Amino acid sequence: GPGSFFLPAVILISVMIGGALAALAIRLLGLGSIREAKAEGERLRQQAEKEAETIRDRATVEAEKNAMRVKENAERDIRTRSEKLRTEERDFEKAQNKHELAVERLDREKGEVEELREELEELREQAKRRKEELEHVIAEEKAVLLKAADMSAEEAAQRVLRLVEDDVRTEMGELVRRETEKANEQAEEKSRDILLNAMERFAGEIATESTVRSIALPSDDIKGRIIGREGRNIKAFQQLAGVDLIVDDTPGIVVVSSFDKVRQTVAAEALEKLMGDGRIHPSRIEEVINQKKEEVDARVLRYGEEAVAELRLRRVHPEIVRAMGRLMFRSSYGQNVLKHSIEVAYFSRMIAEQLGLNGRIARRCGFLHDIGKAMDHEMEGPHPAVGAEFAKRYGEKDPVLNVIAAHHRDVPSTSFYTPVVMAADALSGARPGARRESMERYIQKLQQLQDIAMEHKGVTEAHAVQAGREVRVMIDAKKIDDDRAFLLARQIADQVSKEMTFPGEIKVTVLRETRAVEVAR
Repeated sequence: GPGSFFLPAVILISVMIGGALAALAIRLLGLGSIREAKAEGERLRQQAEKEAETIRDRATVEAEKNAMRVKENAERDIRTRSEKLRTEERDFEKAQNKHELAVERLDREKGEVEELREELEELREQAKRRKEELEHVIAEEKAVLLKAADMSAEEAAQRVLRLVEDDVRTEMGELVRRETEKANEQAEEKSRDILLNAMERFAGEIATESTVRSIALPSDDIKGRIIGREGRNIKAFQQLAGVDLIVDDTPGIVVVSSFDKVRQTVAAEALEKLMGDGRIHPSRIEEVINQKKEEVDARVLRYGEEAVAELRLRRVHPEIVRAMGRLMFRSSYGQNVLKHSIEVAYFSRMIAEQLGLNGRIARRCGFLHDIGKAMDHEMEGPHPAVGAEFAKRYGEKDPVLNVIAAHHRDVPSTSFYTPVVMAADALSGARPGARRESMERYIQKLQQLQDIAMEHKGVTEAHAVQAGREVRVMIDAKKIDDDRAFLLARQIADQVSKEMTFPGEIKVTVLRETRAVEVAR
């Protein structure tokens, strides 16, 4: 091993070192005696031999240690490889067993498939024979029927088609009834709970306004001062305020008319202040109107900030806040738009949370859905489109933009929050007292509901009830059965949805009853 070559080399090196040292000592002690030099050389040689022996012993020990380590490493490597081989052998045996089981299962399934194939061929042959027998029987029966009824093939076919049509219609009505009952069981209770919960938890104040505002006068004498010499005061007022000022023979009042509620408010408050201090002339009118515009603008901003704070909305651009504040002076079907927007925000949050959506996002979408109604004539287009453009300009993102643009179905809905806000919008407008309708329009809607129901075959009576929220339809029990009654209700509901425009929903109730009448004498 390595120790056998190492020891002689060490001895040789030690002797050479000893000889060199002896020569060096003799040279250094050249003036001494040769004996002393030899003695010194012998001493140095012995010392070198001792050192060589020490080095040899150390080398021997080190070599033995190295040999022991090599042996241990070799044994450990052998054990590791043996364990690995045993593991691979066990895995191979398992895989072989699985393979054998798979082959057995495959053979068994193959046999079952063959049996099924044979059975299928037999059933196919039986079906073929049955079909031939049935066709033969049908041909014979057809000939007998044609001979007995004295009908042509075409007449018989039409009669069969009518019978089949009645059967299909009956089956369709039964299918509609079953599916409707199934859907109602799953959805009606849940939807009712969601909507009622939202309505019960929020009932906002309803404010209605008109396009005119009457201003009470302290006396009729002030009318002349409002008009001014040759009408200069009233002309200046109307031009600066952007409203129509109606001063007629009606005692004690002056009417401010404008579709813009902000202008109407500025004009009314300016006129009240002018009448209060008594100075009415064009320069004073301009001063007061400008002052009132600033006050109303500050009020608009305050309304918007209060609404945003009430709803706890974050990072709303000041221009959007100002636009929402202007909605305090807007009305839709007699409903204040800002209060309607707040109400829709609350409804949207409640409905969204019931459906597992983010209530905070739904609240923001519901609040901003009608922001387009705050735009003036400078932005052309329907309020969903201009509102979405305005909101996008000031940093709003989807799904808010899609809700604004699509809540009247002007564009496709791309967000789950859009139908939620649409439901909340309808819910807010449909609450009793939320919106005003003229009596004439109200009666027209009821009449249209009844007319649509009466158009259908088998309907004997139709009555609009619940302020037009439901139409009850009476049908002839002899002509329409229970299954077809469900189909009729669906047909009437679909026609109402297509032909009428209404907030919320209209319930169609079809009543079928059999009346037995007898007279006692």
